[in-house]
Amino acid sequence: MNLLKKLTGKRRSVDDLIFDSVNVVLMLLLCVVMLYPMLNTLAVSFNEATDSVRGGIYLWPREFTTYNYAHVFGESQLLHAGMISVLRTVIGTGLSVFCTAMVAYTISRQYFVMRKFVTIAFVLTMYLNGGLIPTYLLMRELSLIGTFWIYIIPGLIGVFNLIVVRSFIEGLPETIFESARIDGAGEFTQFFRIALPLCLPVIATISLFVAVFQWNQWFDVFLYNSSRPELSTLQYELMKILQNSNASMTSRTAADAFASAQGQSQNVVTPTSIRAAMTIIVSVPIICVYPFLQKYFVKGLTLGGVKG
Repeated sequence: MNLLKKLTGKRRSVDDLIFDSVNVVLMLLLCVVMLYPMLNTLAVSFNEATDSVRGGIYLWPREFTTYNYAHVFGESQLLHAGMISVLRTVIGTGLSVFCTAMVAYTISRQYFVMRKFVTIAFVLTMYLNGGLIPTYLLMRELSLIGTFWIYIIPGLIGVFNLIVVRSFIEGLPETIFESARIDGAGEFTQFFRIALPLCLPVIATISLFVAVFQWNQWFDVFLYNSSRPELSTLQYELMKILQNSNASMTSRTAADAFASAQGQSQNVVTPTSIRAAMTIIVSVPIICVYPFLQKYFVKGLTLGGVKG
């Protein structure tokens, strides 16, 4: 308080103190609301499965164990599936961001004759969809089913990301591009040497969007590559583990009751414990990447939404 007085050169009023106190309390409550679900899930994932069924676990495991994670990581296919997920996320994010930026730069140029038509054509795809069966038939005709590229090509350009990047580029001073054209720079030079470096905040923003989407996808694996275990992803394998746990829950519960009656102990898992462990496993990579993109996130999203 004394330091604040020295910096401002005046005493603070009672209203200012009340406002700051309420503000701090509300921010602390907001932090608790945001952090509690993750901390609770972490506690459940490290708690003994049958004990978790009783409930009452909040921020700390009651009976600590790592068996839930051992059970998940014990699947032989999981490591290879994790590598496919990482490869899919890296390649898919890189190609998607690059193609989105190129198309966004093209439709942001006022002198592009087909600018309005191309923009409307892309926007319509946000509201019109051929449906699951026509999409499957299209992927089959394109010979993408049973290949790794089924994960990359269909989602190469996201319309929402395209609009954000286009709006960001339209907000850049046009005089920069005019000066480049006067100096003899072509469209590729303007894109690579001017537009891309200036679009770094919005590029980082949509990179996070695409990376999270690619990392969390499993339904396309189920539709197109369920018969190709070598192309299975981490999310799909975790989904199968959860399904197996749900299917065998009744028999495992009976076995637990029998073991308890005989005074024995055994390691078991339940859908709740498996779900908690899976949530932590798939969240950690994104949590590790997010801090490096955080400084660009708000800036890129807000500046990209200035113009419609």
